[in-house]
Amino acid sequence: MSNIIKAFVNIVNSYQITVNNVTNGNNRANNMGEGLESLIKDAFAGTTNEIDEQKRLEVFSAVYSYSGNKNNPPDLILRNSDAIEIKKLESHTTAIALNSSYPKAKLFSDSTMITATCKNCEPWVEKDMLYAIGNVPKNRNQLKSLWLVYGDCFCADKDIYERIKDTISNGIASISDVEFTETNELGKVKKVDPLGVTDLRIRGMWHIDNPTKIFSYLNLYDTSKVFQLFSLMKKEKYESLPLQDREAIENFDNENVSVSDVRIKNPNNPVQLINSKLLIFRI
Repeated sequence: MSNIIKAFVNIVNSYQITVNNVTNGNNRANNMGEGLESLIKDAFAGTTNEIDEQKRLEVFSAVYSYSGNKNNPPDLILRNSDAIEIKKLESHTTAIALNSSYPKAKLFSDSTMITATCKNCEPWVEKDMLYAIGNVPKNRNQLKSLWLVYGDCFCADKDIYERIKDTISNGIASISDVEFTETNELGKVKKVDPLGVTDLRIRGMWHIDNPTKIFSYLNLYDTSKVFQLFSLMKKEKYESLPLQDREAIENFDNENVSVSDVRIKNPNNPVQLINSKLLIFRI
């Protein structure tokens, strides 16, 4: 079973290929967003250097239980493991556009924002949400930085976001003389005018700060580097990963790789600090 450590090691070992071909993914993708998705998909599957497309697809089938679309999270689900959402940004400080899907510390199978195919891809109720956030500067083909960070390191519990969403929806529903329709967005008001011919669609546009900004107090980003890879997770998550993978990264023979213990702000109560693990590759 694949995991974040395996992906980290694969990206480090295949640095020249993965970073320089993020735009076209060796002709596997047509744009930078798809190129980044191809990079992430290959990193977790260990198929970066696989030139036989049929073999590559066979590995994907074994590693992943779900591959999504642009309109519904997540982008990928590791079989019997994490959900992965991939985001491409043109700056390492740009906020992440999540559109109608609020930030997720965890992904739940009863979410109205996921597809039936996603819900039924394997038996599951709750999954850890891993965000893969890549910085590809405008007019450049090269990946400048990449974050692999779990949602529970920087996203609050779902109740925080749903309270806002529900308050807005309930407020709209309380307006007299309009017909309110429940949707996967904030809502839709039908028959606004006397003729009943005008509808109002209310859509949420969620954004969350870039991890480089969120974790600026850790002083991680180095502008002098060509490429930087950060992997951040709670210590309990790190310790749940296979021992052989943890030993492999802790004894990794590469001077550009570091593994350290850090304490990060609790997304639900920032005065509390959470013991976490940080993996860094800089070159």
